[in-house]
Amino acid sequence: MKIRGVAIEDTFAEAFTMRVARVVITGRTLRWVREAALKMTGFATSVIGCKCEAGIERELPPDETPDGRPGMSVLLLTMGKDDLPVRLIERIGQTILTCPTTACFDGLGPGEEAVKVGGMLRFFGDGHQASKKLDGRRYWRVPVMDGEFLCEDLFGVQRAVAGGTTRTPRSA
Repeated sequence: MKIRGVAIEDTFAEAFTMRVARVVITGRTLRWVREAALKMTGFATSVIGCKCEAGIERELPPDETPDGRPGMSVLLLTMGKDDLPVRLIERIGQTILTCPTTACFDGLGPGEEAVKVGGMLRFFGDGHQASKKLDGRRYWRVPVMDGEFLCEDLFGVQRAVAGGTTRTPRSA
């Protein structure tokens, strides 16, 4: 079929109600930010098998990040609202916290609901972590080999739609 001169192949598509969080990753250099974002979104192409979907939304210039450093925003989606905090903690704790010079912030704001992320990751500090409240928002400072990892305590969550398209083979 054609719509406004654009050929559209009749295939199959599906969409699901999901939950989304937006993670803002910052670092001393765009290189470290990109490494963290790529690691966080790796193997997150489908909720089937990897339990979440994630992708880099866009690069953020320093004037669009909470700490004035280079950044990227990442979207992370899950099917259920109870799965989202688990996946955020797993992925941020195993990919961003371990990447030199990085910090992690909530990119949605309060939204429909909020989940505790930094408050759970603080335990990586083995009692040496510290919290700070700025403008009514709590942040956790966790000591790591290159200095400290900063993570916002609460991340906003909202409803979203995500899904996929599969090609249907044409008959010969």
